[in-house]
Amino acid sequence: MVGERVLVVEDDRAMREALARILSVAGFSVSSFACAEALLEAGAAAEGACLILDIHLPGITGLELHRRLIERGVSVPVIFITGVDDDDTRERAAAAGADAYLAKPFPGRQLIDAVTAAVHSQKAHS
Repeated sequence: MVGERVLVVEDDRAMREALARILSVAGFSVSSFACAEALLEAGAAAEGACLILDIHLPGITGLELHRRLIERGVSVPVIFITGVDDDDTRERAAAAGADAYLAKPFPGRQLIDAVTAAVHSQKAHS
């Protein structure tokens, strides 16, 4: 799993940088985006081994971004993260097919384990 590219879409700069740092230290290659629109403009979604999407992004939400990527044929494991952890949000993430769901704040080890499991699962199905 070392070197696999993880794409992070998180609007909070400090959180985005922390996620990138944690994943980089764990050996992943990380590309970060401040919004869903930036990821779409970069056309990088299909290049990732895993997506980490904040659910409550301004503009296009993480859930909407995931739906659009699926419509475009992009099938990449997704980990939804959120600072608004409630039953409705958890249900919507599960219905969207989340490989993992993490409520902020979460331990770095939990993130690394979720990404590792998602990437491993994707490789097993390839």
